[in-house]
Amino acid sequence: MLAMSGAQDIIVIGAGVVGMATALTLADRGHRVTVIDGAEGPGLGTSFANGAQLSYAYTDALASPGVLGELPRLALGRDPAFRLRLHLDPDFLRWGLAFLRNCAIDRFQRNTIAGLALAARARDALEELTQRHALDYAQAMPGKIHLYRSAAALSGAERMAALKARYGVRQEVLDPDATVAHEPALAPIRHDIAGALHTAGEAVGDPHLFCTEAAAALRRLGGTLRFGTRVARIVEDGATPAIILTTGERIGADRVVLAAATGSVALARSLGVRLPIQPVKGYSITAPIGAATPHASITDAANRVVFARLGDRVRIAGLADLGARDTTVDGKRLAALIASARAALPGAADYGRIEMRWAGLRPMTPNSLPITRAIAPGVIANCGHGALGWTWAAGSAREVADLIGGRT
Repeated sequence: MLAMSGAQDIIVIGAGVVGMATALTLADRGHRVTVIDGAEGPGLGTSFANGAQLSYAYTDALASPGVLGELPRLALGRDPAFRLRLHLDPDFLRWGLAFLRNCAIDRFQRNTIAGLALAARARDALEELTQRHALDYAQAMPGKIHLYRSAAALSGAERMAALKARYGVRQEVLDPDATVAHEPALAPIRHDIAGALHTAGEAVGDPHLFCTEAAAALRRLGGTLRFGTRVARIVEDGATPAIILTTGERIGADRVVLAAATGSVALARSLGVRLPIQPVKGYSITAPIGAATPHASITDAANRVVFARLGDRVRIAGLADLGARDTTVDGKRLAALIASARAALPGAADYGRIEMRWAGLRPMTPNSLPITRAIAPGVIANCGHGALGWTWAAGSAREVADLIGGRT
């Protein structure tokens, strides 16, 4: 434990990867931590079955010139991997306008590099937590291959790789033959590959298992976890905040950290704060490994589908439905994901024995960067991580702990 003076009573709302990484980091610094979540255990929401990739080099913001050019096609529903559900409420419209502003090339590059810096801190922070608490979450470092199926897409990726190289990120551009040499499981689709980026240091890990392990470690440090407990609102209690549960119970604290993914929006509104977060629904399946499961983590850029091997299982995730607001598994959308996965890597999984079908809501900001700042006296937001919550969780946790400790 990293003991510190001035230990505080801190409530962390949310027990996903962001909340659990934050809680464990704060406990390591000597704070008295209580985690509260409406689910019956840790990591059962957005973190439960996400793509499992720890993509430290691929932090490209969703808002980009490329997406801007695709908007008419997306609005008409012509991209099977990306759906746009329009809403007329003011928050959605404000978010949409901010998203469009962030599609400018200078903002896209600035947001991507800011995410890259956070990812570098997150890698170190996650390794520190893992080593200190002997966390076991099926972690591995197989490297990542990012596939491109057109010369234009590959050229854009090369430009981004050159930009990231200025900041110490090493990515190797591969032609189709070199791609297959790195990952023989890609041989059946070699004729469809224009090229790839290979990043040696990328990792994978089971996010739900991380949350479970972190919860056990927090208990060993004397932390408190209250599951099946819903927060109705956050209130200011003089100089310090308090939370009001749906049961009417009031709990005071020195600090409250809001890490409840898309649920953070309503809780922040109870303080009169509007967080610019919209849900982006994604899907995943988990199945036994197939006859040709890749060793490397794979992202198929054209089909927006990712593959991550977790021991003797493979996690396949993808699709992005902006504006979807429920976690119901839509059979047609899930079928689209499975069809894309089969087309991309037919031997990656035993598709006939899918063990889990899942959908979750990624909390996305207009610039794709998380919100990690004080939003009211004693209340800190740590939310809006989008598709990179697992990648960034430990880094933003450290930022929150530094903020509470008076460090920058």
